[in-house]
Amino acid sequence: MHFLTKYLAQFNVEAMLMELVSKVVSLVLLVIVFYIFKKIATLFVRKVMLSSLRVPTPDSGRQKTIARLLESSLNYVLYFLLLYSILTILGLPVSSLLAGAGIAGVAIGMGAQGFLSDLVNGFFILLERQFDVGEVVRLTNGSIKIQGAVTSVGIRTTQVRDADGTLHFIPNRNILVVSNQSRGDMRVQIDLPLSLATDLLKVEQVIEAINQKEVSGLSAIKDVKMVGPQTLENGQFVFRIQFFVTNGQQSSIYQRFYTLYQEALFAAGIDLTNQ
Repeated sequence: MHFLTKYLAQFNVEAMLMELVSKVVSLVLLVIVFYIFKKIATLFVRKVMLSSLRVPTPDSGRQKTIARLLESSLNYVLYFLLLYSILTILGLPVSSLLAGAGIAGVAIGMGAQGFLSDLVNGFFILLERQFDVGEVVRLTNGSIKIQGAVTSVGIRTTQVRDADGTLHFIPNRNILVVSNQSRGDMRVQIDLPLSLATDLLKVEQVIEAINQKEVSGLSAIKDVKMVGPQTLENGQFVFRIQFFVTNGQQSSIYQRFYTLYQEALFAAGIDLTNQ
């Protein structure tokens, strides 16, 4: 007990408690200031910087893309400053840590190549405007293909939500081929399966009657082409019709006209077959 008492007497407990309270208060104030500054900076980016950019409309996908990029970059900078400030308040030798990080950086340089590749590829994706937030794309890397709507574009990753709701986080370095399905008109192809004995002239007349009645009233349809009889790779005999429609309308146009063709062909005594 005497040894323990003598050992504890070496420390100024009151001063240590005061220093601890001071650091805790400083950290709390730092977090509060950081939170307020982050809100103000984010608001500045959204209201001031974005309003000064020349984009077609205030709600365009391009503006959303730039907004996500600026906010992402801002967060990286702010969180780095927050970490730096916390280490300084705690009394850690930040300069020594940074020097050590520089030495360690040589050792982990190979691992950082992927991160740098993400940044470089992300920069060119944004510079070339390969896609914007809200557009539907198909991203390809060899046998891996991801298709869906772009929800976020960052300097390191891109987020894509596919048809079943899954949100994919894709490192930019893994995006090798971009197929943008939201720019320009899209093709809708309808193949009606028929038997070889079907009267093709009658089929053509039925389809032409439907097209004349329905196509002119739909602004989404830019052009329609009756390709005619085709044989698929599996040997199935079909009658093919192609539409060129406004992007985003492919599914509704396909469903609408396939149903109309099917009902009209059944009414005319022509059956669709899967044989």
